[in-house]
Amino acid sequence: MTSAAPLTDRLTRGEGPLFFPVTAYGPDGGPDLTTYREHVAAGVEAGAAAVFACCGTGEFHALTPEEFGAYVAAAVEATAGRVPVVAGAGYGTALAIQFARIAQEAGADGLLAMPPYLVVADQEGLLRHYRALAAATPLPVVVYQRDNAVFTPGTVVELARTDNIVGLKDGVGDLDLMQRIVSAVRSAEPGRDFLYFNGLPTAELTGLAYRGIGITLYSSAVFCFAPEIAVAFHRALNTGDDDMVDRLVDVFYRPLVELRAKGRGYAVSLVKAGVRMRGLPVGEVRSPLTEPQPAHVKELTEIVERGYALLAERGGAKDATAAGAGA
Repeated sequence: MTSAAPLTDRLTRGEGPLFFPVTAYGPDGGPDLTTYREHVAAGVEAGAAAVFACCGTGEFHALTPEEFGAYVAAAVEATAGRVPVVAGAGYGTALAIQFARIAQEAGADGLLAMPPYLVVADQEGLLRHYRALAAATPLPVVVYQRDNAVFTPGTVVELARTDNIVGLKDGVGDLDLMQRIVSAVRSAEPGRDFLYFNGLPTAELTGLAYRGIGITLYSSAVFCFAPEIAVAFHRALNTGDDDMVDRLVDVFYRPLVELRAKGRGYAVSLVKAGVRMRGLPVGEVRSPLTEPQPAHVKELTEIVERGYALLAERGGAKDATAAGAGA
């Protein structure tokens, strides 16, 4: 059940974080759609403004097309139209189009277009790739800038002029480049309703910096396993409570980012460990990712406990063992 409202409207009017759920696997490593539906539905109940299914945190790279379609359909079922579902799409142009069409058939409201696989293309090639993807379905597309897909301001202007491309998610973190991109699109396409997202891992750490150039939408992996903390931060950031933002950064987000840097793939595997820590059996990550070290999981537990203690100090937060988003 999807909404007729444009995706841009639905993403900007939401009052909670953007939720990037992990993908649940059973004990045999196969799909666990029941647990996944529970994870997604609980996240919506906890205040997510949108569900980005089978993207980076959701191990898009590890899914077959058939599994991908089943998970996207499960996310659509679990949200029941309450918030939009945006699905990942990636690899080379032909496969990205295939995944886009699968997402459309599964009922997704939009696409997050991840970088092409392996090759480093020039700006003209990247533009052709994303335009082909955008033309393949009627779904609105958010382009993910990171790794081998980094754009000049002029290329983003052309992306913004492309039917069905509605936004840019930045995973690079070059604020000078992002300011020039925002300015170029604003100048070339005045009045164009083009969205920008902070897509860095643990985007909350850079939330104040991105807010300074007018970018307030961001992906929140923390919402998967500490939804109350993620919601409190989102509220503080968007109401100008910079004292609360600073305290959460100092007590929770900076230590979390420093922990994340201790292992490769921790932007996904550490999040999944956090979800299991809350009691939801989502399974382990698929190869080539590996599980975090036990000492690092213990450190994650301590960081989360300190985060919830800060919320309790400020009044009215559930403790770290409370059943929140089941995530």
